Amino acid sequence: MKRYLSTAPTALLALALVLAACAPASTSVATQAPAPAPVTLRTGYIPVIFYAPLYLAIERGYFAAEGITLELTPIQSGNDAIVQLAAGNFDVALGGANAGLFNAVHKGLKFQIVAPLHSERPPLTTPLIISAKNDTIKTVADLKGKKVAVNALGAGTEYWLNEALKTGGLTMADIQLEAMPFANIAAALDSGQIDAAVMSEPFVTTAADKGLVKILKNDYINGFTATYVFMSALATERPEVARGFLRAYIKACRELQGDYMTDELAGILEKYTKVPADVAKRLPLPQFNPDAKVPLADLEALQKYFMGRGLLDYSEPLDLTKLVNTQLAEEAAKDLGK
Repeated sequence: MKRYLSTAPTALLALALVLAACAPASTSVATQAPAPAPVTLRTGYIPVIFYAPLYLAIERGYFAAEGITLELTPIQSGNDAIVQLAAGNFDVALGGANAGLFNAVHKGLKFQIVAPLHSERPPLTTPLIISAKNDTIKTVADLKGKKVAVNALGAGTEYWLNEALKTGGLTMADIQLEAMPFANIAAALDSGQIDAAVMSEPFVTTAADKGLVKILKNDYINGFTATYVFMSALATERPEVARGFLRAYIKACRELQGDYMTDELAGILEKYTKVPADVAKRLPLPQFNPDAKVPLADLEALQKYFMGRGLLDYSEPLDLTKLVNTQLAEEAAKDLGK
């Protein structure tokens, strides 16, 4: 009898374990979506305000929720981003649709534009500026024969400059075009090395606060998109990871609408651009498409401009519909809902 009593609990325990193993999983466990497999994606950034969706999505954990860790590398221009993407060093590139991009596509390199980055409306985030102590250049027309800089030759900022010159009846042939990093432009203007430049925020406001520059024109573009998000192998070989990136990116873009600057965002911008938060609160704001819809007409305008400048290796325009992948962003936006 003692032996029977001593083994009964063991038998009951075994039966309970068998029944537990055979029981259906609880609803909460059965319906829970599996966590995405962790992946590291490499990309580059310029420490300017129009990369705000990238900064915000990192800091609020939107990429992390998709299982994505972003490995960031500072770059000088969108040209550098495309070069690194082509070399396989970046998985995602963000920057201007520049001459180098169009030439690379013409040569057979496989790129896809999967989303817009930013657009601008007056007061522009990328204005035309001159030295604060210059009292001879009063209008855009006064730039004829002058040295005017952008951050890289063949970059999207060239298109910005071209549009600014039009307001003064000038063309690119009327100026001496120079190239230098945004970080060097203010000093070059102050020393007289150049006469004017197209420069992005926050470099403009910080230089103006130091008394180095002033704005000559900041209303020459309205709603144009020259910067984009590019992918190559990621979009074709790992589309689910690409969609995860875009879900996080679009979620951030949807929070950057209208007059969106907050104390939190100003602090995030300070972290990535090294611009004090109180300065960030005074910056003119770029705009971001809440559904990541690519404006094909703007891309065609850029191609036409670079072709007219003789910067492209081909003479017949490319069919840019083959360059744009709308499906990934559409699916990502649908996942997020309205």
